[in-house]
Amino acid sequence: MKLTDFYLPTLRETPSECDTISSQLMFRAGLIRKLTSGIYEYLPLGLRVIKKIEQITREEMDAIGGLEVWLPHLLPRNIWDETGRWQLYGNELFRLKDRKNADFCLSPTAEEVITDLIRGELRSYRQLPKMFYQFGVKFRDEIRPRFGVIRAREFYMKDAYSFHKDEKDAEEYYKKVFDAYCRIFRRCGLKFVVVEAATGAIGGKFSHEFMVVKENDPNFIGEETIVFCSECGYSANIEKAECIDSQIDSYEFSDLKNLQEVYTPNVRTVEEVSNFLKESKEKFIKTLVYISEISNNVYLVLIKGDYEVNESKLKDIIGDGTIRLASAELVKEIFGVSVGFLGPVNLQVKKDYIVKIIADNSIKYIINGISGANKEDYHVKNINYGRDYNVDKFGDIRNITKYDLCPICKKKNTLNFSKGIEIGHTFKLGTKYSEAMNATFLDENNKERYFVMGCYGIGISRIVAAAIEQNYDEKGIIWHPNIAPFLVYILPIDYNDYQIKEVADKLYNLLLKHNIEVILDDRDERPGVKFKDADLIGIPLRITVSKRLLPDQVELYIRKTSERQVININEIINKINETLASLKNF
Repeated sequence: MKLTDFYLPTLRETPSECDTISSQLMFRAGLIRKLTSGIYEYLPLGLRVIKKIEQITREEMDAIGGLEVWLPHLLPRNIWDETGRWQLYGNELFRLKDRKNADFCLSPTAEEVITDLIRGELRSYRQLPKMFYQFGVKFRDEIRPRFGVIRAREFYMKDAYSFHKDEKDAEEYYKKVFDAYCRIFRRCGLKFVVVEAATGAIGGKFSHEFMVVKENDPNFIGEETIVFCSECGYSANIEKAECIDSQIDSYEFSDLKNLQEVYTPNVRTVEEVSNFLKESKEKFIKTLVYISEISNNVYLVLIKGDYEVNESKLKDIIGDGTIRLASAELVKEIFGVSVGFLGPVNLQVKKDYIVKIIADNSIKYIINGISGANKEDYHVKNINYGRDYNVDKFGDIRNITKYDLCPICKKKNTLNFSKGIEIGHTFKLGTKYSEAMNATFLDENNKERYFVMGCYGIGISRIVAAAIEQNYDEKGIIWHPNIAPFLVYILPIDYNDYQIKEVADKLYNLLLKHNIEVILDDRDERPGVKFKDADLIGIPLRITVSKRLLPDQVELYIRKTSERQVININEIINKINETLASLKNF
């Protein structure tokens, strides 16, 4: 491709809305443009990268027996009602109506549609196992799109769904997909870790996330937090990491002090009240209010003042994926008191809501705690579970901390945290969807059984951003050869010079003849502009054609290492192939 025939609108300045290195470089290098919040246009250079990643993924899916399909992205409500996810998916689901006033949604995932297809097609155990996969756009109405294409409202992914006769077969195939994902990400040149993860709105028995990580880079903005144990090697997404219920020594009733109301004017947060009362945050019971979008249920959530609620765990404990944090206005409407002064003692409900109290396990062991007094500008001291208030349900609903015991080896001071970008997720679904949608087959005994299912996703567009986050320098992107939009950038110092042009064109045609993806910068631009653009877009190899080395030699520049070599033109193909092969191992 000649650059004058291509479209490469590089930018010298970074758009103000870019909040990550990858989004900055994707804009500046001419990979993407932004239509509106969370929705991006892929330009020719960006699409070439997408297609490279897609092909690597396709090859590995085909290698384990995957069958490519194309499923609709506009889905009718009725199949989502069968699984209950029309309501449970919450506000992230894009809902719309057609001209007949029928409800539809834009697909964020395809468990319902693939199960609907298969229940009418696969009837015998002899047809199993089967795995179907597709590439396509997905839609999620993120409350706050951010990090460029990493958390967007429209994104490109590969999703796959497998159907099995029993749990053993499903788990064996899960391992095949797991291994295929590792091969895909290695071929894309990514450094990644695999962690246990929460199943979230997809559901299922267990799942794993594949996370891109980068150590010792303060600019790396991972959207997920990973916890890992330095002692036993345990690792998990923080949404999944279990907090062990560590019971303290029992105490006598005489240890409990009498309730005491204290005046705390305009002091609302745990930090503020802790400073005001000169009490440790560990003694505070933080009270949060969540409300369901599918019922009148209100959940008063209690957690220690120095902990944070884990909403993924909370949704699992409650069994409602639609809960959301209630607004300050709604809290006052229901309880007649502002958020900062709410607590579990002497709770009054002003509206017709069903209120349930959900508490973290740690609340049971707070002696003479402090919470809001359900009275404006007041808190109450010396509150104790069982004497002053009760709880409908206890559970692990908080984020793990570095002070917790490792969930596996039970050792202390071994937990560490890092940031990661999720690029893939595998789920062992079991019969969640087949039971809900009555999808069955006939087994060896001619008896109807529910399909055991697996679900596997890869964020194709996320990989583009993740690869950049791992591989860049102050000049721009550094592409791995397997996903680079082009492999070689030919840079003639002055394309208007006859001798330079002749050699540049000769090299260009030679590379094309040998099926080496090449772009020739034939623009009438200053050499400095060309060099900056070449570094910015990050093509693995650059051939500089200059009068200084002609007629027989050119300079070969390796973007990854910044190494420069003077090469004889008649040796250039062998040198390019040799260098590209070595770069595939970086």
